[in-house]
Amino acid sequence: MNEPLSLPPLTAPVKRSVTIGGHRTSVSLEDAFWRELRDIARAQGRTAAMLIAAIDAARPPEVGLATALRLYVLAQIRGNRA
Repeated sequence: MNEPLSLPPLTAPVKRSVTIGGHRTSVSLEDAFWRELRDIARAQGRTAAMLIAAIDAARPPEVGLATALRLYVLAQIRGNRA
């Protein structure tokens, strides 16, 4: 029989306003992603807003900003494990 999963603390997405290229927009991410994004930005010597703008500029138009941010965080975490 399988043991029950031990889940991390689960939170609903949190909507935050960000400015990208002088344009205000809102992004909804879970708190864990917001924390990791800030930590990654700090490690790169950037602000979170600067990192979000760079990700936004690099993402393909068919991929939403929240998705691009989550996938970027995941890639960074996976890269750090390697």
